[in-house]
Amino acid sequence: MGLWSFVGRSEELDRLFAAATDGGRGLILSGSAGIGKSRLLREVVSRLPTDTYAVWSASGSVSAAGLPFAGLAQVLPADQPPGLSPSALLRWAVESLRQRAAGRPIVLAIDDAHLLDPSSAAVTNLIARSGQATVLGTLRSGEPVPLPIRALWADDLVVHDELSPLDVVDSTGLLMELLGGPLDPTSAERLWRLSEGNPLLLRELVIAAQSGQELTQTYGVWRWTGRLELAPSLTDLIDTRIGQLSPPVRGVVELVAFGQPIGLRLLLRTSRHADVEAAEERGLIRVDIDDRRQDVHMAHPLYGEVVRRRCPVTRAQRLQAQLASLVEQAGARRREDLLRVAVWRLESNTADDPAVLLDAAGRAFTGYDIPLADRLAARAFDVGGGFDAAELRATILMFRDEPERALATIEAVRDEVTTDERRSRWLMVLGLVAYWGLGNESTLEDLSAGARELTDPADRVRVDSFEAIMRLHRLECDAALRLARAVLDRPAASHAAHGLAQCTIAHLQAAQGDLTGSGRAIARVEADAAHWRTELPYLQLALELGRGTRLVLAGDLPGIEAIVAEEFADLADAGDFRLGSGYLSVVRAQAARLRGRLDDALRHSLQACATLATGRVYAGLAHAERAHAAALRGEAAQAAAAMADSDRAQTPGMAILYPWREQARCWVTVAEGDVTGAVEMLRELADRLRTDGLAGHEVMVLHDLVRLDRADLAVDRLTELAKVVEGPLPPLVLRQAQGAANGPYGALLRAASGFAGLGLHLFAAESAAMAVRRQRLARSPVTGQTNVLLGRSLGQCVDVRTPALLAGQPNLTEREHQVAKLAAAGVASREIARRLFLSPRTVENHLQRAYGKLGVTGRAELTEALRALPDEPGATGPGRAGPHPPGGRTVTG
Repeated sequence: MGLWSFVGRSEELDRLFAAATDGGRGLILSGSAGIGKSRLLREVVSRLPTDTYAVWSASGSVSAAGLPFAGLAQVLPADQPPGLSPSALLRWAVESLRQRAAGRPIVLAIDDAHLLDPSSAAVTNLIARSGQATVLGTLRSGEPVPLPIRALWADDLVVHDELSPLDVVDSTGLLMELLGGPLDPTSAERLWRLSEGNPLLLRELVIAAQSGQELTQTYGVWRWTGRLELAPSLTDLIDTRIGQLSPPVRGVVELVAFGQPIGLRLLLRTSRHADVEAAEERGLIRVDIDDRRQDVHMAHPLYGEVVRRRCPVTRAQRLQAQLASLVEQAGARRREDLLRVAVWRLESNTADDPAVLLDAAGRAFTGYDIPLADRLAARAFDVGGGFDAAELRATILMFRDEPERALATIEAVRDEVTTDERRSRWLMVLGLVAYWGLGNESTLEDLSAGARELTDPADRVRVDSFEAIMRLHRLECDAALRLARAVLDRPAASHAAHGLAQCTIAHLQAAQGDLTGSGRAIARVEADAAHWRTELPYLQLALELGRGTRLVLAGDLPGIEAIVAEEFADLADAGDFRLGSGYLSVVRAQAARLRGRLDDALRHSLQACATLATGRVYAGLAHAERAHAAALRGEAAQAAAAMADSDRAQTPGMAILYPWREQARCWVTVAEGDVTGAVEMLRELADRLRTDGLAGHEVMVLHDLVRLDRADLAVDRLTELAKVVEGPLPPLVLRQAQGAANGPYGALLRAASGFAGLGLHLFAAESAAMAVRRQRLARSPVTGQTNVLLGRSLGQCVDVRTPALLAGQPNLTEREHQVAKLAAAGVASREIARRLFLSPRTVENHLQRAYGKLGVTGRAELTEALRALPDEPGATGPGRAGPHPPGGRTVTG
């Protein structure tokens, strides 16, 4: 793995470039080793034009720090004049640089300026003070700096700032560069935290993970297992920073490595003050003070990793048992202390209380830390946790995509099902595992029969709520609604049972177009979360599915952004709760598709496919969304392959998702060139949705008919649905349909404007493109307003190739396109003629033909009209990438 491309650090790069070119103060950046200072300095030097600036690079080094002018040896003449005094030598050096510049402004870029020899440091100060050069430089934080260099910022000749670590976004960009492809967010976040945004450490971590074959790739997405074989280069680097430790100081560091964060008072109970102070002074630990709390952490996460790896097993177990005892004796005041004590007991092999382990496993599951919850629940079962431990572990195994082991675990305690209360819980876990995990449809009837045998109303209603949501997923909507309403009518129902029933109703109402009712049901479940989360943490999945369905059908993009930014999304990613993070990736993909950002849509859908690859629940939906995005990009083969994957992954138990899947299938058919076949498929799908009463989905499918220029088949039904389906989309879809069905093209423009106001830029661009086409067919001039709307909407889209955008596009010749582009840029006709070796008359002829084909009246309208053309560089016509922000987002190592 060689030097990576420069990505990121755009703000710092811009500051360095500005400092070098504006003739004012220079800029020196400090930072820790490996933070990317040198790479950043090299990058700005490479971008400075040497015909305009005299750009010279120099660097300090330990080996040459005692040799006069060694730091500037690369830029000064090889032979010094003999017999000069020290001051004369300084003047000679400055004059030599000035003469070599030949009148150009000097930019002196010095890497590791803290290691400059005294003579080079003095020359740097002198030439900056004379105003003949701008100094750019880097320093290592914490190292002594020569006085002439320190004087540069003291005298306001340069700005001195600290270079901060990479943030998670830039770190992820660097990881993508190192791996040559996307990395799943959980892995990216873990590697970023472990490296603390240090590019050098990040690179070493990737090398170590690759060497240990701990990075795997699924559907093009890299995933890190979390295990790490520390490469020699990495351990040597960290060992150098840690250095040799006395046994007492090592004891402090080891306690913190296993116990972080550990309260300072607890640490001082077992360690001498002097040893704790020594560890802090060496930069191995840090004390974070927050109000009255003083918590001790390792100074860097990798320090803790190395210390834990180097610690003998017996000592590691002793230390963790000691930590557990310390916190227990202190009273375990904080809620998270109970979980930490259980983990220390588990790791030290002193965990023998099933009640404590079960409580800890439940807390871990409530926080969606699936691997930790599984370990704790397994231990609880092994030490005699019985039915309760088996129930919890079977549930957790289901969410680890291990349904066979889950089934064996719950079946192992069948003989312990001696009460109705246990039987109701046993039936629910069995249903969860067998129905969703193993795809056994007969489980639903077994669950229903088992519920009828229960005598206690609270036990019966618990199972009924579970049966309701299972029937919804099997598309037995009437039965699901009847059961859910019955659960809500029963006062004996628990908070979890009420929550499941509300989620069932919310999902169904959203699909039916009752967005207000769905929203109210979702709000009630959210308000009651504190009560149901402990009893049934995975109810969150039902909540997210109902909420996600409602928001996507409503076209509520801000609402989607809100849910993917909530705590659950972070917990699901961090805790390897794959069903949660996988479904949220699907929702992200759907939102990106509605925006017209098909690059993001494909990326998120691939992420969902990779996350859900080993399960059965949402995998079919993830592949369908991948197919939909690829189809809208015009990638027929990829779309067809993804649809085939969706068909293989789909299970009857997830039939409620058929509208999304079949809609994607229709667009795959479009991408394959069979628009007529796709139209017939959409008509059949709309009829099926009408029969099933899923009016919210029906609006979206009828809209697809409009987008394929068959508004005549949809306008009458859309007129009916606009009266009953809630939200801003139905009226806009109807308006577009009315305009497309030979109505006034102004209706298409109003629809486009409405879609754009919601951020639905793909729909806005298509509606505007239809208006442009109508105007051209009518031989009426395309208004500037139309072109502006179309251009702006296309400017927000990426990689879009749909029939509405491709149909009727003007076919400019290459010469007409050249002339029109120059005219749009404000170049006069005579200058265009000179550049293209044409006569002015020929230029005007080309322009008039271009005006006619584009439907514009003059130069003022050309810019926006040309944005709709697929060959316009920098525009986002079909098949083209959208505009990039100024400076681009880049990440450096």
